[in-house]
Amino acid sequence: MSRRKTFKQKSTLAHIQPAQLAIKTAAPYAVLPIGAMMLAGSMGAMAQTAPTDAKTLAPVTVREKAEAPQGKDSIKVERTTIGKGNQELRNIPQSITVLTEKLITDRNFDTMKDVLRNTGGISFQAAEGGEEDIKLRGFSLQGSGDVFVDGIRDPAFYERDTFNDDRLEILRGSAALLFGRGSTGGAVNQVNKQPLLINQNEVDVTLGNHAYRRATGDFNIKTGESSALRINAMVNKADNNGAGSSIDKTGIAAAYRFGIGEVDEFSVGFYQLENNNGINYGIRWIKPTSASPTSTSQLNPNLDPDAYYGMDSDYNHGRATYGTLSHVHRFSGDTELKTVVRKGRYTRDQRATLWNFAGAAAQPNGQAVGLDNFGPNTVLTRAAQNKVQDLDTLYGQSDLSSKFEALGYKHELLTGLDFAHEERTVYGTTQTTAQATAAGLSRPNTTIGTPDDGASIPEGSRLFGMSNNYTSNGYGIYAQDLVQLAPMWKLLGGLRFDHMQADYNAYTASTGVQTGNYSMNIAKISKRAGVLFQPNDLMSFHFAYATSFNTSGDAYSLGATNAETPPEESQNLELGARIDSADKRFTTRLALFQSTKLHERNTDPLIPIAILSGKRHAQGLDLDFTGRLTPQWEVFGSYSWIPVARIDIGAQGAEGQGQRPSLTPKYSGTVWTTYQITPQIRVGGGLNFKGKQQPNRNPGFFSPGYVTADLMAEYTVIEDKFTIKGNVNNVTNKLYGDALYTSFYVPGAGRTMQVTAKYKF
Repeated sequence: MSRRKTFKQKSTLAHIQPAQLAIKTAAPYAVLPIGAMMLAGSMGAMAQTAPTDAKTLAPVTVREKAEAPQGKDSIKVERTTIGKGNQELRNIPQSITVLTEKLITDRNFDTMKDVLRNTGGISFQAAEGGEEDIKLRGFSLQGSGDVFVDGIRDPAFYERDTFNDDRLEILRGSAALLFGRGSTGGAVNQVNKQPLLINQNEVDVTLGNHAYRRATGDFNIKTGESSALRINAMVNKADNNGAGSSIDKTGIAAAYRFGIGEVDEFSVGFYQLENNNGINYGIRWIKPTSASPTSTSQLNPNLDPDAYYGMDSDYNHGRATYGTLSHVHRFSGDTELKTVVRKGRYTRDQRATLWNFAGAAAQPNGQAVGLDNFGPNTVLTRAAQNKVQDLDTLYGQSDLSSKFEALGYKHELLTGLDFAHEERTVYGTTQTTAQATAAGLSRPNTTIGTPDDGASIPEGSRLFGMSNNYTSNGYGIYAQDLVQLAPMWKLLGGLRFDHMQADYNAYTASTGVQTGNYSMNIAKISKRAGVLFQPNDLMSFHFAYATSFNTSGDAYSLGATNAETPPEESQNLELGARIDSADKRFTTRLALFQSTKLHERNTDPLIPIAILSGKRHAQGLDLDFTGRLTPQWEVFGSYSWIPVARIDIGAQGAEGQGQRPSLTPKYSGTVWTTYQITPQIRVGGGLNFKGKQQPNRNPGFFSPGYVTADLMAEYTVIEDKFTIKGNVNNVTNKLYGDALYTSFYVPGAGRTMQVTAKYKF
C-alpha cells in the first residue's frame, strides 16, 4: 500500500461520524472496528483488526466512498445534523433542504440571506428596526428565534456571513421537539467547518463592481494522529452591495479538535464576525398619482436598486462573538453522548434613515408625489431609525444517540436535555427633540436627483440610556425513538417538555426610572410522530405529524398586553418521499404539507390584550433535487408551491379573515446547474423566481413576481491548485422587491459582476 493511500485511509476518521463505524466491545472501553457503512447507509465489507489501546479506537480500513464528504466536495449529501444527532436524511420523516459550501461558493453567496433567497418557500419582511425577518411557508422564522448554529439557537439579529459555513440546512415544518419554542414554519441551521485529519488550505480573493473586494482563507492543519486545527478568516468591503448598502466586515473562526475518532473527543471553538456596514432601510412604494388608491401602489421603476438616500453618517454596526466547548463520549460504535456549551455576546448599533416623500407644500410643484410627477426635483424627508441593543446568551445541551435491539425490534434512540439563558438590553435616546437639534442631529432633506449627497450628522454626540431589559431561563428534555417494525417499516415517536421563565423591565431612558415590570412562566409539551416505508435502499416514503409553540417573549419583549398570553400552538402534517437514482448520484425529495397555526395572537380591541383568537394555515408542495445527471452534469433545484394559504380566523387590526397571508407567494424557488466541459473548464447558470406577494399586514397591493438569472464560468489550472471563476448575478438587472413592509420595501440587488481567484495548497 502506498504511503499516500495509508494517509488517506487514516484521515477518513476525520470525516466519519461514530454511527458510521461498526464496532464491538471486547472489554470496557476496548473497541474493535469491523467495518464501515456504505454511502447510502448499507453495510459494506468488513475488515477486522486486533484490539488496541483501551482508550482509543483502533486504526480502521474504511472504503473511500464511506467518507462523509465536506461541504466543499459535493452539492449532494446523505446525512444531516439538524436533527440533533448525525442522521441519514432518508430516516428523517420531515422535509430538509441542504445547501453545501460547494453550492454556496459556486454562486458567490456571501450571507445567509443570499443562500436562503435562492431556496423555495422563503420570503423576507423588511421589519421595523431594519430587521429583515425570515418567513418560511409564510410563518416567521427569525422573529421567533429559529436560526441555529451547529444545532444551538443563535437568536440575535445580525447579518450572518457564510465564510465559516460547511453547509446550511433548512428543516421545514414544526420542530419544537428538537429545538423547543418556535419552529412553526421550520428552522435554519448553519453548520460550521470542523477540523479534519488532513492538511488542507485555500485562499480566495474576489473583485467586483461597486468596488467589491473580498478575501477568505480556510486553513486546516493536522497537528497529531488524532488532533487538528482549523482557522477561517474573512475580510469584505464594497461601496454598495447592489441594493443600497455599503459593506465593511471582517470575520475569524478557529476550532481545535483532539481525540478525533477516539472514545473521548473534545473540541474548543471561537467565532467573531464584525459588521461595520451601511444600511438601506427601504424605498417607499409609489402610486400612479397621489390621488390613486393604496391598492395601486407599486415598486418605483425610476429608482435603481443601488440608489441610496440615507446619511453618510448612517451605519449598521454589529458584532457576534461566541465560544464553544464540546465533548463526545463513545460508549460503542452505536452509542455516543455529545455535550456542548456555548457562551455568546452580540451587540448592535444601528443609525439608519427612513426617507419619505415630503408633503405637497415642500415640493417644487406644490403637489403631493405620485409616479406621474416623480422626478429629480422630488423632495425627500429623512427620519432617524436608531436601534442600540446587546444580547448575552449561554446555552448548554447534552444529547445521547444509540442504536440497539430490545423486545425483538431495532431502535434508534435520541434523547437529551438543554438549557438556555438569554438576556437582552435595549437602549433609547435620552435627548429631547430640541436637544437633538441643538446637537446638530436633525437630518436635512434631500432630492431624488442627489443620491449619496454626502450629508452627515455627528452621530457620536447622540446619547443613550437603557430603555428595557429582558432575561429568560429555560430548559427542555426530550426523547425520540425510531423503531424498525418490519424490514420495510419504521415508526418514529417522541415527546419534549419545555419550561421557560422570563422577566421584562421597562425604564425611562433619560432618567433610569423603572416604568414597568412583567413576567412570563411557560410549560409546554411538544410531540412528533411519523411512519417510514422503505422498500429498498433507493426509496423512502414518510407520513409525519409534529407540533410547535411560540411564546409571547420570542421577540424579547413583554408588556401589559402580552405577558399573560399563553403560547401560540401550531402543527405540521406531511406526506413525503426521498428517491435516489440507481447509482445514488442523484436524489429527489418531495413532500405535501399542511402547516397550521391553531392559536394565533391577536389584540382584542376592547381590552386591549393579546388573545389567542386567530388561526391560519398553508398547504402545498416542497420539492428538491440535487446531484449528478452525468459525471459532468450537476444540478440543484428547490421549489415550493403553496396554492392554499388562508387566514381562517382573523381579528380587528390583523390580517383579514379569508385573505391570503402576507409574504406567502404561491410559488418560489431556484434551479442551478453546472457542466464540466473539459477537465479545466466548467460553466454554470441558474434561475431564481418568486410569485407575487403582499407586504406585511395586507395593505391591498402586491409586489410583483420576478425571475432573475445568474451565470458562472470557471477555469482550473496548475494541477487543480489554482482556479479563476467569474459570476454575473441578476444578469438582466431585474428590479424586484426583496424584503417587504407595509409602507416600504428593500430592493433586490441589481446586476453584480465578480471574479474570484482560488489557490489551494
